[in-house]
Amino acid sequence: MSASPASVQTSEEAEVLYRVVNGVAIVTLNRPAALNALSHAMVRDLAVALERMRADDDIVAIVLNGAGPKGFCAGGDVRALHQQAVRGEKLGVTGWQQFFVDEYRLDYALHTFSKPVVALLDGVTMGGGMGLGQAATLRVATSRTKIAMPETRIGLLPDVGATHFLAAMPVEMELYVGLTGVTLSGADALYCGLADACVSGEWLDGFEARLAQTPMQAGDVSGALRRVFEAPCHVAQTGTLEAHASLIKQYFERSRTVEQIVHALQVGLADEAASAQTQAWLKATLDALTHYSPTMLEVTREALLRGRNLTLAESFRMELGIVTRAIEEGDFCEGVRAHLVDKDRMPRWVPARLPEMRPERVQHFLASPWRSDAHPLADLGV
Repeated sequence: MSASPASVQTSEEAEVLYRVVNGVAIVTLNRPAALNALSHAMVRDLAVALERMRADDDIVAIVLNGAGPKGFCAGGDVRALHQQAVRGEKLGVTGWQQFFVDEYRLDYALHTFSKPVVALLDGVTMGGGMGLGQAATLRVATSRTKIAMPETRIGLLPDVGATHFLAAMPVEMELYVGLTGVTLSGADALYCGLADACVSGEWLDGFEARLAQTPMQAGDVSGALRRVFEAPCHVAQTGTLEAHASLIKQYFERSRTVEQIVHALQVGLADEAASAQTQAWLKATLDALTHYSPTMLEVTREALLRGRNLTLAESFRMELGIVTRAIEEGDFCEGVRAHLVDKDRMPRWVPARLPEMRPERVQHFLASPWRSDAHPLADLGV
């Protein structure tokens, strides 16, 4: 990655590292063994540092990156949240609910930051990593990028503002990416609007030298940063997302429930005239939608559609309510148990199948657990 812990002049034990190059604060997530997954302490540290950098006139911009060669940020520390949920540690400053409150406030602060923010989406960039990265004014993907919002797989929904930032896509593409949790390449991310540039991984490896030599003139900081991070030419590859765009538009119509999407995919898969490439896509998509949490698939579909008409702050408030219900009453604990703890890959969803889903259950998950004035994020955006 672009800045190894050894090159950052602070304690290598810290989970977030800081240094300043040419007036630009380089903020490095430093848990490489965990693919830089966000702990609650990291979220708090980042929030404090962000306010310090906002007030520091000597800081003209921020660069977010991840330590180690494998990823920017794999998301929130889901195992820690699972342990807290199992122990019933919801409330208080160290409870699981406060983690989400603090994480969403951090993401919102980045979205509304007064100085340019660059996110280097190199390697694994998922979940909470997307919450940070999509808040940036310049999102740089690479030939090594692996982007996803895979929350439905473990009984959650794409959160951290995803019901807002995924809405920049055509609705069919948004539903496909949000429901299936498909892993996207850097070329895919550029195609669907989740990245502003896609460069070779090697180009990022030397960014600090270029940053140190690039004048950061007032009024042209954003332009200067683009000259540092955008390569002479993009990585000119066609991603699988573009190749499957017509299929995505055909099957992920906004008027269809997830159960109806599954039925359409089954009909398509039975068509012997379909090409091998189409058959492979249909099977992979069907496998996802028939193995993930039925509750959170239908809830996610509705939340993504609603998010297209919400402000960023409203999206965060909606997501917090859904996440709270998913952990207290839904499939989150079972999903994490099956995929990350016991790893038997056999989650016992309730209900177990999409045809058993009732509209009332979907609406219950979308109904806020709080009165509007008592919502933990009531003041967001006010």
